Amino acid sequence: MTKNIISTVWKEKSQFESDNPSGHTFTMFDKSQDNGTVVGFAPKALMLSSLAGCSGLDVVSLLTKMRAEVADFKIEVTAELTDEDPTFYKKVKVDYHFTDSELQPEKIQKAVNLSVTKYCGVMEMFRQFATVEIEIFLHAL
Repeated sequence: MTKNIISTVWKEKSQFESDNPSGHTFTMFDKSQDNGTVVGFAPKALMLSSLAGCSGLDVVSLLTKMRAEVADFKIEVTAELTDEDPTFYKKVKVDYHFTDSELQPEKIQKAVNLSVTKYCGVMEMFRQFATVEIEIFLHAL
């Protein structure tokens, strides 16, 4: 069994610095508070970035193996929070945008489906508490 251990330390006001297993650090803060010029991330928004990153890494790897690389690939995640505290994501939409002059729709669809249904653990975690919708957009150069 793999274990990941992180450390998160309060710095000041509503700011925390967190590391990750690779040893890199980043700042998290309460976006509703005045944090001056500090650059950082809100914890819930980081969850959406993790979702996009997890699936995106899968898709890029799968497309490379399928010899279906694309010129550009972007993931947009839109999420709705519940109204009552504690708020959490109840509905999430993941839009996959692919751009190339020679798109291979079948391979792209297969790569996304494999990520969504088999490989992306963050996607599976989200499905435990939210409705997740997926859409693929193909853009020709």
